[in-house]
Amino acid sequence: MNETSKPTLSPDTQAMLDYLQLAVNKTLERKCHLGQYAVPWNGNAPFAIGDDAPEELKRATPQSQIG
Repeated sequence: MNETSKPTLSPDTQAMLDYLQLAVNKTLERKCHLGQYAVPWNGNAPFAIGDDAPEELKRATPQSQIG
């Protein structure tokens, strides 16, 4: 079995990653409050989150993302 481990990031790189994750989370929250849907990627395919999302993308939504 091949295990992959997360690389150790420099403090500057970790700060950039943290900021980018915060910015994405805020943007997704804002889209939700505005009633817009979002299309994230699950690693294999895009899927939609939101009430007004296209049905063909909603069907691909992983169960762990619903809720």
